[in-house]
Amino acid sequence: MFLKVFRKSESTPDESELFSQYRQSGDLQLLGKLYQPHMEMLYAVCYKYLKDEDEAKDAVMQVFEEVIAKAQQHEISNWKSWLHSVVKNYCLMRLRSQKTKVQDFFDPERMESEAPEHLIIEESDEPLEVQALEECMGKLNPDQHRMMSLFFLQEKSYKQIVDETGYDFNQVKSFIQNGRRNLKLCIERINERLA
Repeated sequence: MFLKVFRKSESTPDESELFSQYRQSGDLQLLGKLYQPHMEMLYAVCYKYLKDEDEAKDAVMQVFEEVIAKAQQHEISNWKSWLHSVVKNYCLMRLRSQKTKVQDFFDPERMESEAPEHLIIEESDEPLEVQALEECMGKLNPDQHRMMSLFFLQEKSYKQIVDETGYDFNQVKSFIQNGRRNLKLCIERINERLA
């Protein structure tokens, strides 16, 4: 079975120690030691959302690629919880990409509504735009990324985000608007590069 390859075979140092070593060295073997013990949990989360064994396997591997970059950018106090959040967001983004057109994120009239479900209109037939969106989401600052994920992926209202994060309404709105603008600019740069 897929997961047997990844089972923990030897004792590993404390996760916080390994993470600190990885942040200092960038050694992917250290990151692999951190990632490996959690692959069963990550696969289970992927399977829960994607409902397909092969897609779940692919997702676990692709999430590792995301973790390589994100682990260097974030202070992580609870590795398992952070990984769970990353894989969940990845799966939600993947599901959302199947039915969301990228330009819907940038329609100002739609952004004025607190109901993110209004952004979902039709099936996307533009996989390159979806890839660009995923790449650009990874480039947002942590607060913008978090707010965009809560609003667009988890479909939470501004009020729910305020209650969950402790930021006030104007801060949440600002993070989402700035995140949306930064995504738009990033995607436009990618499209120019590909043109």
